[in-house]
Amino acid sequence: MKNIYKAMVLLVLLFVTTPAMAETNTVTSTVTSSNTVTGTTTVDKTPPTASAPNVVVNNQDVCTTAVSAAVQTQILGVAGGTTIKDLNCERLKLSRALYGMGMKVAAVSMLCQDPRVFNSMEMAGTPCPYKGKIGLEAATAWAENPEARPDYEEWLKRNDLEEEGVDGKSLGIGAGLLLLLLL
Repeated sequence: MKNIYKAMVLLVLLFVTTPAMAETNTVTSTVTSSNTVTGTTTVDKTPPTASAPNVVVNNQDVCTTAVSAAVQTQILGVAGGTTIKDLNCERLKLSRALYGMGMKVAAVSMLCQDPRVFNSMEMAGTPCPYKGKIGLEAATAWAENPEARPDYEEWLKRNDLEEEGVDGKSLGIGAGLLLLLLL
């Protein structure tokens, strides 16, 4: 009996509702001067719409953020969505998992891939592990292989050891002088 009642309500709703369409807009203009001009414009099209897709990240244990956007013009509409990985969040979760398994040196090594952590460990006098070496052996290994540091470019600047070649500053000065010559 309930199914028959539901079917009747559904049929009534189907017959009562009307399809959604754009209204017809009519614009009439009259210009009065020596001649009278009357014009009528009828618009019966719906405006174009681009809808941004719904990107859902349901798991709280995933280090991603969802982003979506849409742009619509009179002719073309474009919509897209994606997810963005948070590498620092992943690093923290991996380090926490390694520490939980008793791999303390590996957990610290994972965190040391971040230049901020690397610098803070160095400032505290406890250098990051280097290929299985810890303590003074690791400090010596980092000194012998500075290119393996996560902050190598900053380390070069801090120690006034700029690599030979064209750097961004001199390239910018050269481009500025060339522009002045062309003007």
